[in-house]
Amino acid sequence: MRRRQFLGLSGLVAVWPIIADAQQAKLPTVGFLVAGAPSSHARFVAAFVRRLHELGWTEGRTIAMEYRWADGSRERAAQLAAEFDRLKVDLIVTSGIATLAAKQVISTTPIVFAVVSDPVGLGLVSSLGRPGGNLTGLSLQYTDLAGKRLEILREVLPGLRRLGILANTGNPGPLLEIAEVEESARTLGLDIVAPDVRRSEDIAPAFAALKGRVDALYVVTDPLVNTHLVDISAMTVAARVPTLHGTREHVDGGGLLSYGPSLPDLYRRAAGYVDKILRGAKPGDLPVQQPTKFELVINLKTAQALNLTIPPTLLARADEVIE
Repeated sequence: MRRRQFLGLSGLVAVWPIIADAQQAKLPTVGFLVAGAPSSHARFVAAFVRRLHELGWTEGRTIAMEYRWADGSRERAAQLAAEFDRLKVDLIVTSGIATLAAKQVISTTPIVFAVVSDPVGLGLVSSLGRPGGNLTGLSLQYTDLAGKRLEILREVLPGLRRLGILANTGNPGPLLEIAEVEESARTLGLDIVAPDVRRSEDIAPAFAALKGRVDALYVVTDPLVNTHLVDISAMTVAARVPTLHGTREHVDGGGLLSYGPSLPDLYRRAAGYVDKILRGAKPGDLPVQQPTKFELVINLKTAQALNLTIPPTLLARADEVIE
């Protein structure tokens, strides 16, 4: 036998056990059930994956990932959660309405929610400090911030009297925030107009119902709303209605101003939960964490288009001004 052939066969024999072990070893599989669409949530998923890589998990080498997109539909999220259950993934990452759907379908597989408005109020966990069960993750604290957002809006619109609310009323999370907005609005003496929105087809009629009846619009963050962010921004600009949002992504898309937690930061932190659980921790023993990074973002271009003057004191407090 020629030397080169022998060395080649020897090398193959040497590495064969390694190849066989790699083929036989099953990588831990994480199912990522994304509440929205790639257009609305891709940057959040990317932030999660980058952090997971920093923690030592490389997709295709040390971990397998399965991605599914619910497109803002709770019904579709339930179907995809059932699919993950059949696939017997080791862990599921969710957000928003997808978390509620997954909890109804999944009873034992660990679930990490990257963003949920009020996990205790929605019945996802028994307490923030001791979640129990198979779920844990990060709370948005959206309901606690409603009053603060309205105070900021009043700085821009001192004569604000009538406030519209655009929210997915078919999602329990936004309903909690709507209640908080209404309570804060009553304290400020504001009248509320809140049309019913449950599907994509309801958004345009909701705007028609609000036209000429409100001074500003409070947009409640939700996968359904996020999925149609471009259309919503176009309609609000055309109607010349200032908008208030919970996340900066809406302001990037043309909204007037936002105040709330950084969503990419929350998705990054969700990767830490996945790391701990894959290394043996129980989700019920990991406390639900709250946002630590908040952002006030103002779109000056939108303000100019609406002939609004942003107070210099508010501009000075902003984390970012889009010009």
